[in-house]
Amino acid sequence: MKKVAIFVDVQNIYYTTKQSYQKHFDYNAFWTKATSNRIIVGAFAYAIDKGDSKQLGFQQILRNIGFNVKLKPYIQRCDGSAKGDWDVGITLDVIEYATKTDIIVLLSGDGDFDLLVNKARATYPVIVEVYGVPALTSPSLINAANQFIAIDDNLLL
Repeated sequence: MKKVAIFVDVQNIYYTTKQSYQKHFDYNAFWTKATSNRIIVGAFAYAIDKGDSKQLGFQQILRNIGFNVKLKPYIQRCDGSAKGDWDVGITLDVIEYATKTDIIVLLSGDGDFDLLVNKARATYPVIVEVYGVPALTSPSLINAANQFIAIDDNLLL
């Protein structure tokens, strides 16, 4: 069986599925699909922590599925803007796990990750699968991946 490492950009998946489908992403259905006949060497969900009870419950659901949930505090700036992004953290973890796995699964439509996917594929003998909402996933990210899997009704609640 092939080894797989999974990396989920939680905020990106939440907002893109909400915007395109007005639905939530089905992490259980995704887990079943992404891990079928594979050995899991790592599964990470990267989220922003606002500390509210609904969010804490969601984070526990992710842990119960099998994800290691990584949190960053939500930062509200004086000018009213907000900061909270995991691009560097995801990148570092993908590069670390690229040496330990056969398949990298990235859930994000963020075009910033095209450089990461291209680098991982050029440097390591890995297959990169990208899951994203078709209308809101960067074409450069789709093109960088070995396989793009569209988030559709099969992966929505």
